Amino acid sequence: MTLLKLAHDQLLPALEEPLHEVLLKDWRANPHAHADATALVITNGEPIMDIAADLSGFDVIILDFPAFTDGRAYSQVRLLRERLGFSGEIRARGNILRDQVFFMVRCGFNAFEFDSSLASDVALGLNAFSFVYQSAGDERGPVWRKRTARAAAA
Repeated sequence: MTLLKLAHDQLLPALEEPLHEVLLKDWRANPHAHADATALVITNGEPIMDIAADLSGFDVIILDFPAFTDGRAYSQVRLLRERLGFSGEIRARGNILRDQVFFMVRCGFNAFEFDSSLASDVALGLNAFSFVYQSAGDERGPVWRKRTARAAAA
């Protein structure tokens, strides 16, 4: 598996750091048994709004992409960033395609773990578009707002 992390608007290769991972369902069942966990792994079907108080105990949250067609992790990352205020590393793991990376970063992902044969191709996806047309978690302003500001200044 290859790990890329977002730094200065680029996806750069990162060394695999040793993480003690725990599944969310196991954490919920017995948090004291997993007190040394540094990474929380959340599968797609799990509700996450009730874990806000526990998030500060983790360095990394890993969201699973079992298939590129399963987009539930996009909603989970936005909830983690925008409603629960998690500011640490949120890693997408699994079946990730080049075409998805741009949108994943816009939603709040800042690390990607996937099959190593796709590394150079996935990194290219970050610069797929010059402008955006809607607001998202990345704070980039939509192009229509820039056009409106330019027209008002004229």
